[in-house]
Amino acid sequence: MTKLSVNINKLATLRNARGHNRPDILQAARDIERFGGEGITVHPRPDERHIRYQDVRDLKHVVTTELNVEGNPTPDFVALCREVRPEQVTLVPDAPDAITSNAGWDVVTHQQFLRDVVAELKSFGARVSIFLDPDVRLVEAAASTGTDRIELYTEAYAVHYLADREAAVAPYRATAARAGQLGLGVNAGHDLDLGNLAWLHQQLPELAEVSIGHALVCDALYLGLENTVQLYRRQLKSVNN
Repeated sequence: MTKLSVNINKLATLRNARGHNRPDILQAARDIERFGGEGITVHPRPDERHIRYQDVRDLKHVVTTELNVEGNPTPDFVALCREVRPEQVTLVPDAPDAITSNAGWDVVTHQQFLRDVVAELKSFGARVSIFLDPDVRLVEAAASTGTDRIELYTEAYAVHYLADREAAVAPYRATAARAGQLGLGVNAGHDLDLGNLAWLHQQLPELAEVSIGHALVCDALYLGLENTVQLYRRQLKSVNN
């Protein structure tokens, strides 16, 4: 079964707009799990414009499924992960001023750096995933870092899905298959929504987990959070084309 991890960064953005505690991020995490979410994802950035480092600390005491912490492995980020010890850490090569994640790792160029970071994160019990563009050459390099999983960056898939979903998913299918051959777990995230998620899920039997935030929160404005979480989970059970 492919798990749904809900990224709550956008809820934190809404909270921070007023400077108080509405919506309550901790209660939102509890509710998402109660509604059927199988993980909570957060991506703290250096400017703390949405999820704050303290949120990550607090969520560790609240999340009962799986806490996935994403980010660029700066010394501060690694120190936070060492302190909090989330179940999963997803390494993303974000620039400090990035609006959102916009590229996977060049694992060939950063091979030694990632190998060292992966080893450190695994030393205190975290499962490690590396954010990756769909490229067989890159997944082979990723395997050499010692990572447990890759997370496929799915923006290109989402952009081209409506025009030609078969062509859109083809590089992801090849990359996921190779990852499976190499013993790596496969996650996916970015721009996945109720329109394109089921097809990706059907085409990638290796898919262990998806991380979805922006589209899910947008849908929840109209459909309600409980209903939306369940609708997304339903896409991960769909077998129809």
